[in-house]
Amino acid sequence: MVPYRLWVQAHPLLSAACQFAVLGTLGELVAASLKARRPTLPCTPLQLAAKVLAWALLGLVIKAGFTGMKGFTRALLDHHLLPATLGSGWGWALALSTLTNVFFGPQMMLFHRLEDNLILGRRGFDGMAPALRTLLWFWSPAHTLTFSLPAELQVGLAAIWSLALGLILGLAGARRAA
Repeated sequence: MVPYRLWVQAHPLLSAACQFAVLGTLGELVAASLKARRPTLPCTPLQLAAKVLAWALLGLVIKAGFTGMKGFTRALLDHHLLPATLGSGWGWALALSTLTNVFFGPQMMLFHRLEDNLILGRRGFDGMAPALRTLLWFWSPAHTLTFSLPAELQVGLAAIWSLALGLILGLAGARRAA
């Protein structure tokens, strides 16, 4: 754990990009394979390579978003626009998670969809309503746990959550297909 934490502290942007490139892409592969009930790619190999880069870019966006939302949440507390009980511990984690998923999450998801559309040559935003609902039932609770951890572990856990959501959605897709 110590070498990992040192690497993240020394290279916060590179580590965010790498973690999301690997784990976000793996989540897509797992979801597609579970839905198809066999190992499969969700797209062509060239598109998959572009998706790896898109996930890396998303890791940078998420790292910046987490940092910015911490400042935003702290400013609300400093100006007494949130109860002081939300200033530390689980209260802080809950406030930060809620504000992140309300103010940052939807825009990040739309950005990710735009990336996917460019890569796959698609248009439109079909399926965004269920994706946005994951902010309530998945991301808010997940990020409450995420933001209760030391800062250098948060982006890595968020990347792991992306893999976990891919697993959940893949299993749900497989059940619907059955």
